[in-house]
Amino acid sequence: MKVIEHIKKAKKPLISFEILPPLKGKGIQSIYDSIDPLMEFKPSFINVTYHREEFVYKKREKGYLEKISIKKRPGTVGICAAIMNKYQVDAIPHMICGGFTKEETENALIDLNFLGIDNVLALRGDPIKTETNFIPEEGGHA
Repeated sequence: MKVIEHIKKAKKPLISFEILPPLKGKGIQSIYDSIDPLMEFKPSFINVTYHREEFVYKKREKGYLEKISIKKRPGTVGICAAIMNKYQVDAIPHMICGGFTKEETENALIDLNFLGIDNVLALRGDPIKTETNFIPEEGGHA
């Protein structure tokens, strides 16, 4: 159900909460352990944050530097699907535009549609740590 539909049919204030994907290497059980005690509050939906990649530079032979992308907290879409499957509650992935081309954003939205995810919280996103100001992705929306 879309968030606006939850709001329209609500007869009392809604409860929702936001979770952070676990650090890379942690499993889905850490998410379930966080959500299980909160389900007694009957949330209408659960937001799942998304975090941009970070970049590090590795020194290569002849002094060349290689830019490497690192995602510390991957899994937003998979976590949303797991939440909807286990708890039968709508999950809302954060979708950031920074760092994505228009085509990558479209592909992500198609994946969400295939999973039955009707809601998205669209955000510009923060600048990466090496930027003082936000720099839009070439060919992107932000």
